[in-house]
Amino acid sequence: MWLVKFLPDWFFYGVLFVGIVGLAVTYLLKFIPFPPLYVYRTPIQLVAVALIVIGTFMIGAVWNENAWKARIAELEKEVAEAQAKSAQVTVETVTKYVDRTKVIKEKGATVVQYVDREIVKYDNVCKLPPEVSKAHNDAASFKLKEGSK
Repeated sequence: MWLVKFLPDWFFYGVLFVGIVGLAVTYLLKFIPFPPLYVYRTPIQLVAVALIVIGTFMIGAVWNENAWKARIAELEKEVAEAQAKSAQVTVETVTKYVDRTKVIKEKGATVVQYVDREIVKYDNVCKLPPEVSKAHNDAASFKLKEGSK
């Protein structure tokens, strides 16, 4: 509500207080021996009741606004904590992937050395022996012969 943003909270409590005092004054007017003042009893009562209604409504609006602000602050705190945890998890994940990439590269280098060593034996012959296709299949699945490490 735009009015809550521009006026301080105590203003609405003041409006409610003025309304209650105005309503009390209208009931006390009958004890004042000045009859022309008694003529204004009904308009003062109407204004007092209107001030009480407006003050009560606006105090509720202020309370609701403060409750929402508190909830927003709480959610912003939770989001900040979640972002901090997310950043930490991201760093751990990157570390894991870097290690995996390193292991894959090391295994790939070993496989390439094995394939190069086996191909040299059959370089002059055009026929491919079964060891080459096995080496190729093992390279695709990162398996090596136990004796060729």
